[in-house]
Amino acid sequence: MTIGSLKQAKEKKSRKNKQAVVDDQSPLLPTKHKEDAGFDEFDGASFSGAVFNLSTTIIGAGIMALPATMKSLGLILGIAMIMFMAFLTEASIELLIRFSRTSKSASYGGLMGDTFGKYGKMLLQICILVNNIGVLVVYMIIIGDVLSGTNSSGVHHAGVLEGWFGAHWWNSRFFILLVTTLGIFAPLASLKRIDSLRYTSALSVALAVVFLVVTVGITIFKLMNGTILMPRLLPDVYDMTSFLKLFTVVPVLVTAYICHYNVHSIENELEDSTQIRPVVQSSLALCSSVYVLTSLFGFLLFGDATLDDVLSNFDTNLGIPLGSLLNDVVRVSYAAHLMLVFPIVFYPLRLNLDGLLFPSARPLTFDNLRFATISSGLIAIIFLGANFIPSIWDAFQFTGATAAVCIGFIFPAAVTLRDRYGIATKKDKILCIFMIVIAVFSNAVAIYSDAYSLIKKNSSSSV
Repeated sequence: MTIGSLKQAKEKKSRKNKQAVVDDQSPLLPTKHKEDAGFDEFDGASFSGAVFNLSTTIIGAGIMALPATMKSLGLILGIAMIMFMAFLTEASIELLIRFSRTSKSASYGGLMGDTFGKYGKMLLQICILVNNIGVLVVYMIIIGDVLSGTNSSGVHHAGVLEGWFGAHWWNSRFFILLVTTLGIFAPLASLKRIDSLRYTSALSVALAVVFLVVTVGITIFKLMNGTILMPRLLPDVYDMTSFLKLFTVVPVLVTAYICHYNVHSIENELEDSTQIRPVVQSSLALCSSVYVLTSLFGFLLFGDATLDDVLSNFDTNLGIPLGSLLNDVVRVSYAAHLMLVFPIVFYPLRLNLDGLLFPSARPLTFDNLRFATISSGLIAIIFLGANFIPSIWDAFQFTGATAAVCIGFIFPAAVTLRDRYGIATKKDKILCIFMIVIAVFSNAVAIYSDAYSLIKKNSSSSV
């Protein structure tokens, strides 16, 4: 083969085996905002890097609220629900991938636009904004709880820095979050390609495993000493109110698995895009294992005293050797994990806000001013939210019952039922109807139960 033919073959082949078309009359800048622009010059995202990035998207703050769901559901139903949600998540992502390839859509928003037009795409973008801002606010709340302390039911739980140095202005919640935002979040959020975060993602997964290993070790030690009581295996249901309250865990479980908004970005950077399904399956298997073990041993360790944010439980005397040191290891490792997860969730947030505000502009990565302005504005909003929203459960209930359930289940099901290209099977449509019914019913009951409890609490306090 001649040098000329080698060059021609190289020009015709891109990372996804797309035909490269050279046109002397093509404009130097695109006239429409293309979310997948800029990927073809990158060729190197590995399978392991993709698994770490997607796993980091999944394992975020949701893991801290899962032991509290065990307190509501009991061990048997709680573990069953975690596995069931993993199955539904894998099914919904498979539908997204299949329909995206058929429609040649390089993004979730592109698929929604292809199926439902510009308003469908805008609705998805709004949901991603609500969900991701809520999730990132939760991350900051937990970091503030861990490092600076929190109050729950009138009890003060000291933060790590407060325990080490006492209460000072420089380890107050506001100042700690400000330093974390400027020193860690802002630099990591300035990276323009998601694969650039593969090493921090790998480290964040390792830190989550550290948290899990220490929690399991403490629990096993206390089990051997006979200082842990038998946990509740089934939910404690005694009237209609207690039954409806069970549904308040659904938004938390939904939020724990939401990663759909990053699947296309990770696929677009894969060296071999056909690996995306094994990437998703590997990530869900890893995350489900971490979720089950964390929920099981976290609930075993603290029982009915488990707080909405289980990290807040690790400020008490565990009654074991080196208990204080292990408490600090658990809390610091997970706070560091969340700091590294932040940019992975922030990436699609910025991309979708830009697509919503500037749909016809050139790609965001080519406009430094727009990139910096959107990034700074979003970080400021998240910082303010973390300082005014009191509890991670409140944030999870709102985002999980609204935006997260749409992103994870309702939109993929709607795309399948719309079936523009006639590729959905009867089994697909039955599954999608089931997902929509379960999602709408469960979250409606969860919202009703939360509203009822809030009204009852306010009325009793006013008497």
